[in-house]
Amino acid sequence: MSKLTEKLKKQLVEMSEVVNLFQSEAVQVKVVERLLDLLTESERAETEITDRTVRQPTQHYTTHAGHEHRPVARKPGATKVLNQLLVSTDFFDTHRSISSIADHCRNNYNSDFKTSELSGILLKLSNEHKLRRERNDINNRFEYVKA
Repeated sequence: MSKLTEKLKKQLVEMSEVVNLFQSEAVQVKVVERLLDLLTESERAETEITDRTVRQPTQHYTTHAGHEHRPVARKPGATKVLNQLLVSTDFFDTHRSISSIADHCRNNYNSDFKTSELSGILLKLSNEHKLRRERNDINNRFEYVKA
């Protein structure tokens, strides 16, 4: 069992004596629900604090041989890549389908995005009037072009 499960189990045993003092089963259930909500909230808050302190960025790593290694840079996300295509290139000067956009990202940015990942971002860009979203008459699918 995980540490969290063990901790929760121990806390439930401690609470059981107090909860069982109530005669009404409905009241017991409400008390337990409220206590579990409070425990969950405190665990979530502790996890957030721990995550913030653990995620301190490091400049470099030194191996046991004394060689310095920089951390591997993460690939940019779909939003960043699409915004870069929109602002820095002429990619959207012609009509592009979602699948052609995904292929372009795979080939030129080494980012294998699913069309479902791109569709919401493309819709947002069209709602912001940065792209126009138009149906293709041949296949009845959406295509995107610079607004």
